[in-house]
This record gives sequence, C-alpha cells and structure tokens, in this order.
Amino acid sequence: MPLWASFGLIIASFFTSALTAAFALGGGVTLLAVMSLALPIAVLIPLHGVVQFASNAGRLGIQRRSVRWDKALPFILGGLIGAAIGAKTVVTLPEEILRLLLGTFILATIFLKLPSLGRLKDWQYGLAGAVTTFLSMFIGASGPLNAVLFTRAFKDRKQVVATMASVTASQHALKVAAFLAAGVALGPYALLAAAMIATGFLGTLAGTRLLNHLDERLFRRLLAVMLSVLAVELIRRGVFGFIR
Repeated sequence: MPLWASFGLIIASFFTSALTAAFALGGGVTLLAVMSLALPIAVLIPLHGVVQFASNAGRLGIQRRSVRWDKALPFILGGLIGAAIGAKTVVTLPEEILRLLLGTFILATIFLKLPSLGRLKDWQYGLAGAVTTFLSMFIGASGPLNAVLFTRAFKDRKQVVATMASVTASQHALKVAAFLAAGVALGPYALLAAAMIATGFLGTLAGTRLLNHLDERLFRRLLAVMLSVLAVELIRRGVFGFIR
C-alpha cells in the first residue's frame, strides 16, 4: 500500500471516530467506504472490524458511566447467539433484498409513530441483539438498526451513544473472532491497524467533547438526518444491485 494511502486511512480514522462518538453512528460506514479505496477485499471487512472494535471499546471506556447495562447486557447475550448462527449459516436471500428491507425498515421507524421501546422486556432486547448481530455478519448494517432501537428507548443522548458503544463493540468483537477462526491473516496490516486505533481514540475524545455540548433536540434531529441518509443509501444500493 502506498504511504500516502496509509496516512489517509490513519487520518480518516480520527474523523470517523469523532463522528461516531458525537452522534452514535455514521463513522463506521464512512470509514469502511474510505478503506475500500485502498485495501484488498480479502482483508477489508476483518481489518475494519478490528479498528471499529477498538474505536467502540475506547468510546465505551470514556462514556461507561452513561451505559444502560440493564438494556445492553441482554442485547449482547443475544448477539452471541446471532453470531453463532451467522457463522454457520449460508444466507440464501440476495443481499440486494436485505438492503432494501433494512433501508425501508429504518425509514419507517424514523417517520412513523411507533410505541416506545423503553418498555421492552429483557428477552426482547436479547432477540434484537441476536437479529442485528446475525445481519452484521453479512451486510454490516447493524449500526443504523442499533441506533433505531436505542434512540427510541432512551431520552438521554449520552445514554444512546454510550449504550450503542457497548453493543457495537461486542458485535465487532464477535465478527473479528469469526474471521480469525476462519484463518484470515492480518499480520501485515498490524502497524496500520495500531495507528488507526490510536488516531481513532483521539477522535473519540474529540467527539465526546462535542457530545457533551450538543443540545438534545439538535442531537436527535441530526441523528434522524444521518439515519435517513444511510437508509436511502441502503435502498439505492439494493435497487442498483438488481439493475446490474
């Protein structure tokens, strides 16, 4: 990889981590798009998973006091089941259909009046964790789905971001474990990963400072806009996938 490309990824890690630390999502998808310009497809997803696990773990460490563990733990336990199933399952549903369904679901949850999700029982959070972790093994769209769940469950933006950090870190950890078990070798990219993790942590610090000064209404409006953009992009990719 050219040196300039490595520096580009290291810098991108800072800004995308700051984005996620402030708004709970967007950074992972953006970083994946940037990394796809410079990395071979064979290591793209697992290396992205390593960097994102570290980014979310760092955010979790900084924002740990705001985590709603009563909701996060059932979700994480359900994720273990979803990852185990996903690792042994061949999904026959075309990826284009999954993207269309996910994009439509996200838009519906944003613009339709739905009951509060804060009253879900533990087993229902566990089921949500299993489903989104299972999907993340194939399409990497768990961020928007997690955001839809937790923005409706909590009224405090800090609880939204911190709790999402805990569950997203667990999902990336499970994906990385699955790739390593499959024999994916990331040794040649260890220095790049370490540098991206370091700048990502600095970005998390910067994004957390922004989060602490954001107005609650502004935060939720900006998050709704970001979710809408991601949902439209999922639908666009699904439609164009069929056209091709």
